[in-house]
Amino acid sequence: MSRKMNFYAGPSTLPLEVLEELKNNIADYHGEGYSIVEASHRGKVYDQLHNETVDLLKELMGIPEGYSVLFLGGGATLQFSMVPMNILSAGKTADYVNSGAWGGKAVKDAKKVGKVNVLFDGKDSNYSSLPAASEVKPSADSAYVHITSNETIGGLQWKEWPSTGDTPLVADMSSDILSRPVPVEKFAMIYAGAQKNLGPAGATIVIIRDDVWKNAPSDLTAYLSYKTHAEKNSLYNTPPVFSIWGINLVLKWIKKHGGAEAMAERAAKKSQLLYNAIEESEGFYRCPVDPNNRSTMNVIFRLPSEELEAKFIKEAEARGMLGLKGHRDIGGCRASIYNSVPPKDVEALVEFMKSFANQQA
Repeated sequence: MSRKMNFYAGPSTLPLEVLEELKNNIADYHGEGYSIVEASHRGKVYDQLHNETVDLLKELMGIPEGYSVLFLGGGATLQFSMVPMNILSAGKTADYVNSGAWGGKAVKDAKKVGKVNVLFDGKDSNYSSLPAASEVKPSADSAYVHITSNETIGGLQWKEWPSTGDTPLVADMSSDILSRPVPVEKFAMIYAGAQKNLGPAGATIVIIRDDVWKNAPSDLTAYLSYKTHAEKNSLYNTPPVFSIWGINLVLKWIKKHGGAEAMAERAAKKSQLLYNAIEESEGFYRCPVDPNNRSTMNVIFRLPSEELEAKFIKEAEARGMLGLKGHRDIGGCRASIYNSVPPKDVEALVEFMKSFANQQA
């Protein structure tokens, strides 16, 4: 099989060895005589997989005592509702940083739950920059501060974390979780859809401080309460088994390759190759994002015209490079280079970028 180069923003590429492990054990899970996706989520076989996955995530992220790890459905989108429903109490305000498409969607849903204060809105800069971490100050009646660690569509990423004091800090880390070490203790809650850096689509990871879930309102329906899931170890209802299995294997792959620190080095090298190619193109390629906030996961760039962008994408696809078309809301080009994207694929893309630019000269 000839593997194509996958630069899609998500679902994204997975390590080949993970895909082969899934293939080899899908029908007969480690000699059990049945598939893990057929196994009871109350049985010993799944229980071992589930708890091992929790432990792996705690180890790789350095999650301290006093936090719970949950596996939920609904993607990060469901969390846009669950966060304010569980944490935004009456008489309080939820503070949000609107850093782009995903930050904006989180704001929109939170406003349907309670009072929201937008601490920063990047609209004036066309969402090309972030505030300094020191500028993010909770309002007087703040229930929590919410940020999006990496904007997949806009290609910008927090490099330093705000300090919010006693006010809980909540982060959507869907597109850069475990691409670098994170001081989990600074956050009251971290959530992330699995389908970019951690595994197949279908599971959402929630890392939540125990005092936060214990204070969830009692009038929430069962699934929408973090307390329900934390008390039942995410087994209140049938969890997304296949996705969790995939996460387990990806976490083992990350551990095998050096953990979060090694992933950060890998991300820095790959993204720098692309940003260097952009900067060295003498204006043929340009990245509209503030250099201080450029993402190591999603590199966006423009060409001199939309016609050239369409030609670039078409010729890239002919060379087996997929997913380089920018999001429909902003256009242009985007290379998503999550943990599992091989460095050689980025090197091939850079070589194509250089040859394409030379051909247009």
